[in-house]
Amino acid sequence: MELYILPISAVIIGFLIVTLSKNTTIKNIKLLLAFSGAFLLSLTVFDLLPEVYEHLDVKKTGLFIMVGILLQVILEFFSKGAEHGHIHIHKNSTLFPWLLFISLCLHAFLEGFPLHQHNDMVYGVIVHKIPIAILITSYLYQSDFKSFHILVFLILFGLMTPLGTFISNTAEISLEYLYIINAIVIGIFLHISTTILFESSEGHKFNLSKILVIIVAVAIAYFM
Repeated sequence: MELYILPISAVIIGFLIVTLSKNTTIKNIKLLLAFSGAFLLSLTVFDLLPEVYEHLDVKKTGLFIMVGILLQVILEFFSKGAEHGHIHIHKNSTLFPWLLFISLCLHAFLEGFPLHQHNDMVYGVIVHKIPIAILITSYLYQSDFKSFHILVFLILFGLMTPLGTFISNTAEISLEYLYIINAIVIGIFLHISTTILFESSEGHKFNLSKILVIIVAVAIAYFM
């Protein structure tokens, strides 16, 4: 049950942080993003990657991982990089961002597929979702969307990952196809996590706080 509740809770936490802070600038968001990127990348490498290479043909696995990377690149063409915290705020905008909504929901839906086979991955998804939910909620508030639209956006976004987990857990999908989907999700995770790590640096300068955060994230993922 926690596989369904925790991803939703991450979106709620992000929403509450923005609401309770009265939509002021969230401090240390870049450190939180760096931690989430390193944590998600580590769990992907430690947990997901070895399994798909064990059960699928090596070259086919690499192909589907690249498909996942390409798919995420395409999604980011429409979302403008919201999946890794790169959100453009258009103040006083009242036009509902359908492309952002659809691309984020598709991304969230796919990331739910590996969770029922890899319970630890849910924590990587949670840590990834919280800062993204913070930035998306902040974007929606500052764009002057109606409260109803904001709630619908966040509720549907929050439900997408559990929906992916539910379908992968209940639908009659062969193991081979599940491993293929997981390989695609690995590509998505690799692209997002590495992009987060690059973009969380200011001018690619050495940042001791960021290095320490990354080391802690990798260590936690390793010992889980």
